[in-house]
Amino acid sequence: MEKRGKYTTVSIPVTLYNRIKRVIEGTGFTSVSSFVTYVLREVVASYEEERSAEPFTEEEREKIIEKLRKLGYL
Repeated sequence: MEKRGKYTTVSIPVTLYNRIKRVIEGTGFTSVSSFVTYVLREVVASYEEERSAEPFTEEEREKIIEKLRKLGYL
């Protein structure tokens, strides 16, 4: 028997539920819940990745440091 994790209920408007139901017709998704879980995992992963990314490239960082040096802060 497959061990399943704990779940909770999230409410969405019925109109959205029905739209999702139409969207997943003919796809590999077996339920609105499985589709919503997939979408939310993707969105959360993207958000987490964005937040953990460096705010500046190494080149931008070097330019900022050089500007601060020229201004006498470093």
